[in-house]
Amino acid sequence: MMLNLNSLRAGLALAVSVALITPAVAEDAKRVVTLGGSVTEIAVALGAGDLLVARDSTSNYPAQVTGLPDVGYIRGLSPEGVLSVAPDLILAEADAGPPAAVDVLNAAGVPFLRMPGDPTPAGVVAKINAVADALGRKAEGDALAAKVQAGLAEAEARAAAVPVKKRVLFVLSLQGGRLMAGGEGSSAEGIIALAGGVNAASGFQGYKQMTDEAVLAAAPDLILMMDREGDLAINNADVMAHPTLSQTPAAQAGAILRMDGMMLLGFGPRTPDAAHALYDALYPKAG
Repeated sequence: MMLNLNSLRAGLALAVSVALITPAVAEDAKRVVTLGGSVTEIAVALGAGDLLVARDSTSNYPAQVTGLPDVGYIRGLSPEGVLSVAPDLILAEADAGPPAAVDVLNAAGVPFLRMPGDPTPAGVVAKINAVADALGRKAEGDALAAKVQAGLAEAEARAAAVPVKKRVLFVLSLQGGRLMAGGEGSSAEGIIALAGGVNAASGFQGYKQMTDEAVLAAAPDLILMMDREGDLAINNADVMAHPTLSQTPAAQAGAILRMDGMMLLGFGPRTPDAAHALYDALYPKAG
């Protein structure tokens, strides 16, 4: 196994913090709300799909969950909407909010458990184990964690063998011509590293706007985006119409890739698949 030591320590720390707050009665939950696409996906993969009574708007996989009531965006929750389905357990990703809404949910007396959110291989395993513990499905969790961990180890081995790593710029949005990119510590950087690339956006944490000068200095070999529809969609024409982004080596070479957003950034069971797909796009001749 080739899990990074620092990532493993971070994931174990997150797992411990979640274990301390997981109630012993969680396995008796019959009406569960999952907030966050990867948490929902894990719950279904553990065979707990029949317990789910609602989900947030980022939970769109597997297809069966789209028939559940949608209680809103994970970072813009309405506590009234969540409580309207009478849950007896709420499982949330680490960034669920806003804080005021979470305070109301906690005050309502329904167990509200945040799952680990570290965008690393160790973080994925910790999240799977935490959801399994919360649902009282340890055996299923152990099996799923082992399967996903094997895929992650394979991805890390491929990434480690890359002699010259290509630079990847993750573009979150281009609204109003302002480029929002994934910087250091972001889930975008995590998946880029797992695929054997280097995050071309540096010098800032999370997702922020980049100046024209910073975009040119980033000099990405590949432009990576989520596959979206509607107002947030970015097509190749939008990239080439951008006065700065169009000048990058990636745009000039037509190296533009779109992937399913939750698979790409969710750090759930499909993370090995996302890493392999991105690796193949970066290094097509590597096999």
